Parts: sequence; structure tokens; C-alpha cells
Amino acid sequence: MGIIKVENIRIFANHGCLSEETKIGSDYRVDLEVKANLQPSAKSDLLSDTVDYVFLNRIIREEMLRPSHLLETVARRILNRVFKEDKLIKKATVCISKLNPPIGGDVEMVTIKMTDKRKNYK
Repeated sequence: MGIIKVENIRIFANHGCLSEETKIGSDYRVDLEVKANLQPSAKSDLLSDTVDYVFLNRIIREEMLRPSHLLETVARRILNRVFKEDKLIKKATVCISKLNPPIGGDVEMVTIKMTDKRKNYK
């Protein structure tokens, strides 16, 4: 097994339970870590034998642009697509952080973290 990380993806999106949040939007940070067997690609030197991080970045950007009330919903969509669209991935963890959340006080970010495994996807 090996790990591929796509970290600190910065994106502007319109998530939140407050109507102001969905109208104005906010800055977000997304981190994704996937586990897969990287030995075949290490030997073959072929992109087709590994998990393409350009593909991972595209999924994150597409799902972040679909407004939701909860970041948990967005994280679930990202995980669903990762497992559905890349059969090499065995486990994945996504973290979505809302930067400077409107919750009062000096809060840098709030983050949700969700992990799932391939066995839950047939």
C-alpha cells in the first residue's frame, strides 16, 4: 500500500446553513488522502497504473462547487465519487475546512474529517 495526498486545495464556494453564507460564499481548504497499491506504477512508470491526482483535484473542485448546507454532505459526495470512479483506491480521508467561519470570535477555521474504505463500495 501507498498513500497519495492532495493537500491545501483552496477554493471559494457557497456552503452553509445561513442564507448569507450561500449568497456571499466563503474560502475553503480541502485535503484528500487516498491509499492504494502503488507498487505496479512504481515498476511500470505508467499513469494508468496509479491514482491520478489531477483526477482527485477535479472531483474535489466539482463537488465543492455544488452548494450544500453541511460540509459533511460535501465530504460524503467526494468520497462516493472517489470510490466509484477509481477502483484502485482502497481507503480515503477527506478534510474540508471553512476558513474564517462566521461563528463569532477569532476562529481561523472549522474542519470536518471523514474516512471510508473500499469494502463499503461494491
